[in-house]
Amino acid sequence: MRSLSPLGTSCLLLLVALLPCPPAQASPALSGLSVPSCDGAPCSPAGSPEVPDGPAEAWLLADMDSGEILAAKNPYAYHAPASTIKTLLALTVIDEVPLDSTVLANRSDLAECSCVGVTTGREYSVRQLLDGLLLVSGNDAANTLAEALGGFDAAVAKMNEKAAEIGASDTRTGSPSGLDWPGMEMHTTPRDLAVIFREALSRPVFAEITAEPTALFPGDSGEDEIRNQDELLTLYPGALGGKTGFTNAARKTFVGAAERDGRRLVVSMMHGLNAPGGPTYWDQAQALLDWGFALGPDQNVGQL
Repeated sequence: MRSLSPLGTSCLLLLVALLPCPPAQASPALSGLSVPSCDGAPCSPAGSPEVPDGPAEAWLLADMDSGEILAAKNPYAYHAPASTIKTLLALTVIDEVPLDSTVLANRSDLAECSCVGVTTGREYSVRQLLDGLLLVSGNDAANTLAEALGGFDAAVAKMNEKAAEIGASDTRTGSPSGLDWPGMEMHTTPRDLAVIFREALSRPVFAEITAEPTALFPGDSGEDEIRNQDELLTLYPGALGGKTGFTNAARKTFVGAAERDGRRLVVSMMHGLNAPGGPTYWDQAQALLDWGFALGPDQNVGQL
């Protein structure tokens, strides 16, 4: 291979120097925070009590109405969402499909279970499927709702469009249910989960469903009672509802909200497992909410 002459090298260097540089990208860890970083350790307002930590490796606590971030740990870290992404599916469906419209279930919708009990060849209303989706995390309900959005690929595309529309810019889903597999692009962040849940909770039907302790779902012989998997509803006074999730890649995930004295807080927690004898996810969620409700006004570390 021929080498460049000194003159040729000088010209090449000059050309490179004159090429426009790509714009620098802001660190997402600084984009909504008024503190240097919440990476690796919890951050909270100066002078506030020590913020409780727990099994979740990444989490965020925010005011639902003002958008103030009260405390966080790794709030912009990418993790698989597992079934918490069903909140994004529900939001997308609610915004696009009439609740009384019906969907015919097919065999492929039943391939991924945990299941609520969708039966091939049976018609379900969108509202019934949302109950099965949000209360017991039915993957069969998720896949059947995807049909109402045009099928698996169309539903995924619409979910990603909805995430971008509401400002959840670090969210990318690869399946309607949150089930993940190797090579799939599937991630969100604690910050984005809080944004998605806050937006979904502003839809009255979502707020109604996620707060239901139980619901009736069509079964083989009448209607079966299904129970909400969000244990915070029974453990924590003022709980407004939430969504759990688990896969091997995601580990435990949760997003939910509670209200006290007119103030509403949202907590999102990702990528954790309960250690033997240690605090559970529910312990951590309750401790964070208690800490947040005790925090004074205007104490925050940034905005969602």
